[in-house]
Amino acid sequence: MYIQVSEDFKNKSKSAILAIGIFVIVYILLFLFTVLLAVACIGGGILLIIAKPMFLTLMLGIGAAGTGVFIFFFIIKFLFKKHINDRSHLTEITRTQEPALFKMIDEIVAEAGTDFPKKVYLSYDVNASVFYDSSFWSMFLPIKKNLTIGAGLINTSTKQELKAILSHEFGHFSQRSMKVGSYVYNVNQIIFNLVNDDQSYRNSVESWANISGYFSIFASISMFITQKIQWVLTKMYSFVNIRHLALSREMEFHADEVAAHIAGSLSLEESLLRIELASNSYNNVLNFYESRISKNQSSKNIYAEQSFVMNFFAQLNEVEIKHNLPNVKLSESGLFNKSKLVIENQWASHPSHEERITKLRTLNIIKEANHEPARNLFRDFEQTEEKLTAKLFSRVQYQKGKTYLELNSFKEEFEEQYTKDSFDKIFNSYYDNKNPDFTVQENPVTKKLDFDDLFNKEKVELVYTLIALENDKKTIEAIMNKELVLKTFDYDGQKYDSSEAHKLIPKINDAIEEVKHQIRQNDSDIYNYFLSTEHHDKKNEFIQAYQLLAEFDHQYEEKLIVYTDMCKATAFMSTQTLFDQIKHNFNSMKPFEEKLKSEIRTYLEGDTASADLNEQDVKDMNYYIQNDLIYFNNGQYLETNIQLLMNAMNIYPYLLSRKYFRMKKNLLDVMKQVKISSAAEKVNF
Repeated sequence: MYIQVSEDFKNKSKSAILAIGIFVIVYILLFLFTVLLAVACIGGGILLIIAKPMFLTLMLGIGAAGTGVFIFFFIIKFLFKKHINDRSHLTEITRTQEPALFKMIDEIVAEAGTDFPKKVYLSYDVNASVFYDSSFWSMFLPIKKNLTIGAGLINTSTKQELKAILSHEFGHFSQRSMKVGSYVYNVNQIIFNLVNDDQSYRNSVESWANISGYFSIFASISMFITQKIQWVLTKMYSFVNIRHLALSREMEFHADEVAAHIAGSLSLEESLLRIELASNSYNNVLNFYESRISKNQSSKNIYAEQSFVMNFFAQLNEVEIKHNLPNVKLSESGLFNKSKLVIENQWASHPSHEERITKLRTLNIIKEANHEPARNLFRDFEQTEEKLTAKLFSRVQYQKGKTYLELNSFKEEFEEQYTKDSFDKIFNSYYDNKNPDFTVQENPVTKKLDFDDLFNKEKVELVYTLIALENDKKTIEAIMNKELVLKTFDYDGQKYDSSEAHKLIPKINDAIEEVKHQIRQNDSDIYNYFLSTEHHDKKNEFIQAYQLLAEFDHQYEEKLIVYTDMCKATAFMSTQTLFDQIKHNFNSMKPFEEKLKSEIRTYLEGDTASADLNEQDVKDMNYYIQNDLIYFNNGQYLETNIQLLMNAMNIYPYLLSRKYFRMKKNLLDVMKQVKISSAAEKVNF
C-alpha cells in the first residue's frame, strides 16, 4: 500500500532535515573545538612536565591533560549511551499463546508494508505503542520494533477498532518517507543526552577532583567549558525539537490515513472518541483502590471494574451505547470547552482529536467491519486480565494480608463513593466549577421561575463560557508580555499577529462582564426561586445552609493563610542554611505551627476525619498535634519528624477543601429536596 504524503508533511520533513543538517554542522564545529582543546591541554601538560620535572608541574600537567580528556569525552559520550526501555510493567505474549491476535497483526503489517514486530507485549493501561531500544547506531543499523497493547484498550474496543489503532502504530513505519522521523528522534535523543543526561559524567569529574586539590581546579575549568557547550546544545535542542514535533503531528495524520485504508475511517474515529472515557474510567478504578490500601483491599480483575465504571459514566451522561460500548460523539467530547482562542501548539507531538477526526471524515474510507469485542481475539482474556491485575497489585505494599473486593461489592462502593463526592445530576454540572453567588439578595419575584430553566443547557454554557474567556484573557496577556512567544494566533475565527494581541483585551473584558452579568442574574433567580418555596421548614433549611457556606467562603482565604505562612516559614529547608540559622528558623516557625495544629485539631475532633483521611493519616495527625516535635538536632534534619510536618501541611488545605465541598453539597442537597417537594406538589395538584 502506498499513500501519497501531503505537502505539509513534505515541508515539515524538509524543515526537520534542515534542522538536522544545522545541528550536524554545529556539532562538528564543537567536536573540532574539543579535539583542538584536548590536543592543546594534553600537549601543554606534557611539555610543562618535560620543561621542569617536579611534583607541582606533574600535578598541573596531569590536571591540564585531564581537562582536555574530560571535555573531549563529554562531546562523544552519547556514542556509548543506549536507551533501554523499562519492560518490568510489560507481559510478553507469543503466537502460540494468542494465534488470533497474531493473525490480525500479520494482516496489518502485510497491508501497511512494514515488518512484523520483534516482540508483542501487553501493558496495563489504555494505549498502544511501538517502541525500540535506541542508540546513536540505530540511525544506521536496522532495528526491529516492539509492539505494546494495553489491556485497558483491548477491554474497551471492538476488533475493528483495535485493528485501526494497531494499523495507526504500524503506519508510522510503513513508508521510507517516514524514516526521517526516526532520524530526528535520534538526534533529539543525542542532544538530550549531552544536555541533560550527564550525572555519570559529573560524578566522574567530581571523583577526579577529589583526588587532589590541584585537580579540583581543572575539574572546575572542565565543568565551566562543558556548561558553555551545553548552552549551545540547549539552543540546538529547541531548534531541532520544534521541527521534530511539527513533523510528528504530520506523521500522526499520515498514520491515521494508513489506519483508515486498512480498517476504515469510522472505526478509528470511534476509538479516538472513546479512549478518553476508557482511560478516565481505568484511572478512576486505580484511584478507588489507592484509597483502599489502608483497608488492605485489592482487585481480582481491574478491567471488569473498568467496564462497569465506563458504562456507569456513559449512562450518567446519557451517552449512546453502540456495539455494547459507549459511542462518544465529537460534540460530547468537547462539551465544556468554549474557548475561541486557537493557537498551534508547537510543542505538541500529536494533533488534537478534533483535527484528526476532521481529516478522517474527509477521507471517509468505508471498510467491512467486525464489531465483536476485541477481547474475543484472546483464548481466555478474563484469565489474562486477572494475571495482569495480580501483577499490577503485586507492587502495592499492604500492611496485612490483602483481601479481594468482589465485583458486586465494588459496584456498590464505587457508586456510593461517587454519589458522596459529586453533586446531583439535576444541577446539570452548573456548580461543578462554580460556587453559589453570596452577594445575591432577596427580591420580589417579577417573573415565573422554573427549576429546569435555571439549570438548562444555556445557563450551564454561560459558566463554561466565562471560564474560557478568563483563560483566553490570561493567554493573550501572556502573548502581550512575550511570556508565550508565537507569530500569529486565531481568535473567534480571525487571525491576529502577536503584536495585535492588546487589541483583544477590551473586547474580551466586555464579553466577560456581559457573561458575568447574565450569571449573576441567574444566580439571583436561583436564590429567589428557593426562597419562594411554600415549605417553610425547607426554606429555613435552605437559608441556613446558604449562610453557613457563605460564612465559610468568607473565612476560606483567611484559613488558607495558615498554610501559606507555614510554606514561607519552612522554605529554608530546601536551601543550604547555616546550622544556627536553621535553629532560629524553626523557633520562628513555632507560632505558625501552633495555628496549623489548632486548625487540624478542630477537624480531627469533628465527625468527618475518618471519612476524609485514612486510618494511618488520622494516627499520624493525632501524634503530630499532641507532641512538640524536634526537627533538627546534632547538625541533622530528623527526617521522620520532618515528614510528619510536611504531611500535616499537605493535609490541611485538603481538609479545608473537603469541608467546603461537604457544605456546598449539603446546600445543593437541600435545594434538591425543595425541587422534589415542589414537583410532588404539582403532581398532586
